[in-house]
Amino acid sequence: MKRKLNEDDMPKEVPSTAASKPNFTFDSFGLDARVLRAIQKEKFSTPTLVQSRAIPLALEGKDILARSKTGSGKTAAYLIPIIQSILRRKSEPNYQKCTSSLILVPTRELAVQVTKTTESLAVFCGQDIRVENMTRKEDDKVQRARLADFPDILVATPGRASANLNNEALSLRDLAHLVIDEADLVLSYGYEDDLENIAKTIPKGVQTLLMSATLKTELETLKGLFCRDPVILELDKEEKDTGSVSQYVVRCAEDEKFLLIYAIFMLKLIKGKCIVFVGDIDRCYRLKLFLEQFGIRSCVLNSELPVASRLHIIEEFNKNVYEIIIATDENEVLGDEGRKKKRKGGDEEGEEDDQVNEKENEPKQKPENSVKLAAPTEDRVPNGTQTEKPSEPPKKKRKGSRRDTDYGVARGIDFKNVACVLNFDLPTTSKSYTHRIGRTARAGKTGMALSFVIPKELYRKHKPTSFPTAEHDEDVLAKIIKHQEKKGHTVQPYHFNMKRLDGFRYRLADALRAVTRIAIREARVRELRQELLKSEKLKRHFEENPSDLHHLRHDGELRAARVQPHLRHVPDYLLPNGSKKDIADVGFVSIGKTSDNRIRKARMHNKAHRKGHKVSVGRNADPLKTFNAKGRGKK
Repeated sequence: MKRKLNEDDMPKEVPSTAASKPNFTFDSFGLDARVLRAIQKEKFSTPTLVQSRAIPLALEGKDILARSKTGSGKTAAYLIPIIQSILRRKSEPNYQKCTSSLILVPTRELAVQVTKTTESLAVFCGQDIRVENMTRKEDDKVQRARLADFPDILVATPGRASANLNNEALSLRDLAHLVIDEADLVLSYGYEDDLENIAKTIPKGVQTLLMSATLKTELETLKGLFCRDPVILELDKEEKDTGSVSQYVVRCAEDEKFLLIYAIFMLKLIKGKCIVFVGDIDRCYRLKLFLEQFGIRSCVLNSELPVASRLHIIEEFNKNVYEIIIATDENEVLGDEGRKKKRKGGDEEGEEDDQVNEKENEPKQKPENSVKLAAPTEDRVPNGTQTEKPSEPPKKKRKGSRRDTDYGVARGIDFKNVACVLNFDLPTTSKSYTHRIGRTARAGKTGMALSFVIPKELYRKHKPTSFPTAEHDEDVLAKIIKHQEKKGHTVQPYHFNMKRLDGFRYRLADALRAVTRIAIREARVRELRQELLKSEKLKRHFEENPSDLHHLRHDGELRAARVQPHLRHVPDYLLPNGSKKDIADVGFVSIGKTSDNRIRKARMHNKAHRKGHKVSVGRNADPLKTFNAKGRGKK
């Protein structure tokens, strides 16, 4: 019998003892002193709404399905009771070492984030709480050794957990807690078979916690697999007043997207850090190279980069090294069906990983960033005759670039202090839009979402900057507005006075001409080459083959795009108000010295007035004042 649904096509909330709105503190939960000390170190003053509701229920051992918006503290809401339960069990005299908690996440980035949060909450527990991230790229024997030591908490994707269950490296016979974070996304990534395999393996009576920003009826599948009479917590409606996102839409032509983003960043119309979402990887580098023409620094984040590089980029963004991050979100653009087809494609696409099992629906490939060495294409015998190779099944040709099928930047990743989310390319679904704008206004803060929309009559009017999904922007926008109105939010039009930006248009044309397809391709190659040089896995290879490292380092330097220094300077007459008074830090700063040397200037002046002295014509000398009317050599 299916649970009754409410007006939003979601399961109705089950009344519980925690249904009232209590004023909890972390001390009132009866937590271990070591956990309270770690919470204090993390500067968690009071529990968030999801924490105040979920932690008491989880400590009672109840199954929970919680829907809470991004940035509301869902990770700590399930980690705190799990750590408390492990510490309580370990204090019992008959405790036996085992793996008691499994946390399933959809992406490797989220796995690293959950692992770090667990370590920070268990920092004062010593060896009583040990956590392992199973998504790391390491040898099978190393991972088996880690699992054989029975860590208390395991963090993994469903595919990796299922693969280790199949090869008997992982045992869940003593499992007590199962968490599925971003539960709806885990299901939509094509992990149904892996989840069913895990469900058959875990013992009965395991406490299950399903956490997500959206809790649709599709989660009935997960509820039926793992839960027994769960408590439904729908908290997003109550949380809508704790933090707000101001949502704006700008209707513009295709080339005007680049004009607007140039004006926004050059004139500093957005204060603070910004995430710019684009449609694909080429678009990502095109926008980065375009902004570089004006001296605007940014970093890129896409599925083509290795996991370690992506995590490093996120850390640098959170540390304010960069204020602008240009992110692709291919999975959200493809949609759920596209993701499933992509995963089933096997060798079609996927990140290089020597330890990924076929059960995880990812290809077995060479180690990440492996160097392609020269090899003979045919086997030959000494006399030069060719030998026949044994027949092999035809291999599928790889199509496109190597991308991580588990990459997702719009969900779960904690980008800190994001002031604005700019949808340079509008997503294809209202759900993707919701998750994108969830990167800002986290933890009760305010933020802004700005989206560029191409009207149908302006689609394909400027082919060099056109993007295929823009054809349906107006239809998607109508769905977004309808979906946001249901939540009580409004999407307002923002009208830029484009006539006031006419002075920037010739600069726009110069910059776009410099960013060619070849420049984009070379920028991608350059970035991957830098990743090869920094790769930890290739260190030993380069030690044994120094010539490979020499060739890699001394390849011809790629010029990503034609550098035009004059574009970095904004003259007064181009500014909308005709003045720079209200604009800070705008303008060209020369690398060389700009101040004159007072002593040198005085010496040159004295030499010029010295009788009978031959004056050398310097850079600042007036040639008319040094002209000798009598001719050279005459007195």
